[in-house]
Amino acid sequence: MGGNHEYLNVGRIVGTHGIRGEVRVQSNTDFPEVRFAPGSRLILLPPQEGEPMVLTVEKSRIHQSVYLVKFREWDNINQAEPFKGGRLVVRKEDQVPVDEESGEYYFHQIVGLTAVTTDGQELGRVKEILPLPANDVWVIQPPDQKKDILIPYISEIVKDVDLEEKRITIEWMEGLA
Repeated sequence: MGGNHEYLNVGRIVGTHGIRGEVRVQSNTDFPEVRFAPGSRLILLPPQEGEPMVLTVEKSRIHQSVYLVKFREWDNINQAEPFKGGRLVVRKEDQVPVDEESGEYYFHQIVGLTAVTTDGQELGRVKEILPLPANDVWVIQPPDQKKDILIPYISEIVKDVDLEEKRITIEWMEGLA
């Protein structure tokens, strides 16, 4: 393969499961149901130096907080064992299409954007996103390194996301902190 593709992280192999080559994967994707679907192809970046390899998901299921993934290419634990700690990625151009018109974004598009209030006050940059059950929460780091500001990603608060200007407009409400 080669070439310096930009990769998107999908997950990490944190261990093996059973003796038939199933692995435990810590998911790191907004779309696990797409990434770990049967037939999905993922690129494995080995933990040590080594050529990336393409793996095909045969089946997967959620188990406690990890995904148990069986790849077609591996039939026993000895094949999977050397790749503990390896990263599963996809090429950036293979990202799952999201409907930006209806306000869906990738985490990596939002992190790093500058948040400003509707009256033009700069709040800081989005440092990370916490996917919580009710709604995602965007963590904003103020420039003066004070406490992070937590912004729930709901339409009442996040008024506009402008990827080109790298800016998010937020309706400040009492109680946000």
